[in-house]
Amino acid sequence: MKATFQGHRLQLVCEVFGDADDPVILFAHGGGQTRHAWKNAAAELAAAGYRCVVLDLRGHGESDWAADGDYTLGAFGADLASVADQIIGNGQRAPHIVGASLGGLGAIVAAGQIRPSAFRSLTLVDITPNMDPGGVAKIVGFMGEHAHEGFSSVEEAADVVSRYLPHRPRPAQIEGLQKNLRRHPDGRWRWHWDPAFISGVMKRSAISSVSDLEAAVRALEIPIHLIRGRMSELVTEESVSQFRSIAPDATYTDIAGARHMVAGDRNDVFTGAVRRFLDQIEGK
Repeated sequence: MKATFQGHRLQLVCEVFGDADDPVILFAHGGGQTRHAWKNAAAELAAAGYRCVVLDLRGHGESDWAADGDYTLGAFGADLASVADQIIGNGQRAPHIVGASLGGLGAIVAAGQIRPSAFRSLTLVDITPNMDPGGVAKIVGFMGEHAHEGFSSVEEAADVVSRYLPHRPRPAQIEGLQKNLRRHPDGRWRWHWDPAFISGVMKRSAISSVSDLEAAVRALEIPIHLIRGRMSELVTEESVSQFRSIAPDATYTDIAGARHMVAGDRNDVFTGAVRRFLDQIEGK
């Protein structure tokens, strides 16, 4: 079921899976992705007794683009806090949040700086405050490479993705990739996000450094789960050690055969890990 929420000065589109009376999981995708990145995980967790709210973040998918170009972590965090407020306002308990990469950083800011009571738990998917700079540069470089000129066809975009993700077989059917693209009046296909996002995403606003994000993690008073792709380009073993030193009670899952986009690489293992963590909190 498609729905909308009011974010921080803009509207966010989402898809909802599961029964209204079940505990809510709010999903926040990574930079350059859309809500469709969570489709399989949300369907499986809904079948396991969770109501899954899968967002398009600001500037992504079908959600509004920021008229003021604000794609700081503070803005993403404010959006997530606003959605949590509306879920609670609808008479439901505070949602659990699962945030990948950018979505995870936004969730840290939301729960650690903006609204401490926003979420019942936080699952970070392959993201920590102290990321590998080389991995960040690689991902941002990929996102920016074709942001303006786009692609002549969906097939060309699929070829570019396959070169970037050589560990994944190129899908025989590429129609699903079209959900992440938008055809413009010039006939070219471009990624389904605001080009201003790529220049704004690394700005920190009030959250201006690694130490600020670490302080936000230390401020969290909810259960935390860090899920890492063992072949991650962003989260090294050293990053994990540093994270566990500031969140010593956090649950940690290391998923073999997965890189940064864990749910896309090993959705079965990823979904199982999320479910075990949340079932324990919910007493299932």
